[in-house]
Amino acid sequence: MTTPGGLHHLEIWVGDLAAADRSWGWLLARLGYEVRERWSSGVSWGRGAGPYVVLESGPDVAPAPHDRLRPGMNHLALWAGTRVEVDALVAAAPAHGWSLLFADRHPFAGGPQHYAAYLEDDHGFEVELVASDGGAASTP
Repeated sequence: MTTPGGLHHLEIWVGDLAAADRSWGWLLARLGYEVRERWSSGVSWGRGAGPYVVLESGPDVAPAPHDRLRPGMNHLALWAGTRVEVDALVAAAPAHGWSLLFADRHPFAGGPQHYAAYLEDDHGFEVELVASDGGAASTP
């Protein structure tokens, strides 16, 4: 879709493409994305003709670790299905290089009306997986 202001793509520069592809590739595949293209220093993942995500580690990537707390992008938030689907992703995530952030407040770390999981990969990138059936913390 070419609506002005609509997202075209997101490009994430990583220090270790193979590791990023293992963690992000697993997550994106679970969310319905498919590999669109692979090249020596990158891979793109998309869903249909819509926006896509690029993981790239080329010669222009500075050899420094990512820090989500520094100025720049803090995290990527994606719709992840129902609460049950979010919970299944959280359960499977550690085997794919992701750890749960804010475990003491999970799944309402974003507030009582926002059911989501905040995951961080082994390289410090954060993703927020938002449930489509969010709702209040008191809801069963």
